[in-house]
Amino acid sequence: MAPRKYQQVLRAEAAEETRRRILDAVGQCLREAPTEQPSLGRVAELAKVSRSTIYADFGSRSGLFDAFVVDLWERTGLGELGRAVGATDAREHLREGIRAASRMKGGELAVYRVLHAMDRLDPESAGGAVRHMETDRRAGVQSLAEHLEREGELREGLTVDEAVDALWVLTSFESLDLLVTGRTHTVDEAADILVDMAERAVCRTPGAPAASSRGA
Repeated sequence: MAPRKYQQVLRAEAAEETRRRILDAVGQCLREAPTEQPSLGRVAELAKVSRSTIYADFGSRSGLFDAFVVDLWERTGLGELGRAVGATDAREHLREGIRAASRMKGGELAVYRVLHAMDRLDPESAGGAVRHMETDRRAGVQSLAEHLEREGELREGLTVDEAVDALWVLTSFESLDLLVTGRTHTVDEAADILVDMAERAVCRTPGAPAASSRGA
């Protein structure tokens, strides 16, 4: 490798290592002080960089939290969730989608809990990162309800909008967290409970005829 190219590779690796330390520092702040908003000064201290380095890499506090959430998704199971929601069978879409999303959140339960709490108390504190997560979840729930409707799997008399409402509650972080922390279930147990509740709430009983309006 030519010396110039080699130096470029080294710089790229150093930049990626710095970025990794900064993102890890955000997670450390959220775990160590869940009741406090993580300051850029504390993040910089933990990552052993200057605040100006954070701004240079991420542009703003909002950009830092957006990048942190994307990294969090990727580390905790975004790929698995993508495969689950791509299922051609609507019931499989529901079951595996809820299980994958639950495992994804359960992998960093404390971090997701702090992010959601920050968004409830001060929507600007996390730079809109949680709202971006919830926008994606809203689209996913809508897609699932429509998939169930197309395959005639919705409970008789239930509209797509009503199914979306039920699924919105059952796929929320709060529903998972209540079962894990309030009822001391494991993440997998909680996921199975949520799957069962979702099927009972929105799906027709197995063996029952599909509504005539389905798929029309």
